[in-house]
Amino acid sequence: GYDCPATEGIFEYAAAVGGATITAAQCLLDGKCKVAINWPGGWHHAKKDEASGFCYLNDAVLGILRLRQKFDRVLYIDLDLHHGDGVEDAFSFTSKVMTVSLHKFSPGFFPGKLNLGDLCTGDVTDVGLGKGRYYSVNVPIQDGIQDEKYYQICETVLKEVYAAFNPDAVVLQLGADTVAGDPMCSFNMTPEGVGKCLKYVLQWQLATLILGGGGYNLANTARCWTYLTAVILGRTLSSEIPDHEFFTEYGPDYVLEITPSCRPDRNEPQRIQEILNSIKGELSKPT
Repeated sequence: GYDCPATEGIFEYAAAVGGATITAAQCLLDGKCKVAINWPGGWHHAKKDEASGFCYLNDAVLGILRLRQKFDRVLYIDLDLHHGDGVEDAFSFTSKVMTVSLHKFSPGFFPGKLNLGDLCTGDVTDVGLGKGRYYSVNVPIQDGIQDEKYYQICETVLKEVYAAFNPDAVVLQLGADTVAGDPMCSFNMTPEGVGKCLKYVLQWQLATLILGGGGYNLANTARCWTYLTAVILGRTLSSEIPDHEFFTEYGPDYVLEITPSCRPDRNEPQRIQEILNSIKGELSKPT
């Protein structure tokens, strides 16, 4: 596809990303750690027969398959701006992997395709197929959402998911394209807001595989993943960006924090409640 060109060295690069996620998953299987991280991973759009959305393979799927060698029920949580369609498709027919995706939902917004009639993917009514029916959870969100409302949605959904599915392990995709200042110009989050969602998952104390994903403001993506790494380690970081080779990329303020923009929040409380009620009803159906 146009977004996945066959450039020189891409096989080696994709193999390194996929191999790193499999290695991280193996560390969890071997009990070497409770949390394993591969920030370059999180390539959640690729299908078994198609590269898509800058994703040449789906390392998240490979990581889940490796975790399934030991853990019976694996929960995949996708907090990227874009719908985690590739992971959902891979496990849409199984009850052993539950996928949860919070994402922007808008006609033609990737992975939706205006010219193919598939305007949107990841609607709240997309719940899985066959034996996997009700094991796919989609949370469609509109532009402008900020930390507090996003966390309320995330916590509400994950509380229901945990009670219904009782996972043995977690794969958490943390794309940074939800953060204010990203060229996607959609959500209005900060690393602290994403960090609250991460902390909620970590308090389950399950084997957890952390992956990156989108993030097209490179300085803000580095800020976000650095902050989230500190959350995982229980560390508090200085606000000041340390002097290094790419220091000038962090101007004009040169601090770790990211300030939300004045973008309006398009998420109506009534619609959000309707979505949450629908998800709660669907999660009561798996057996």
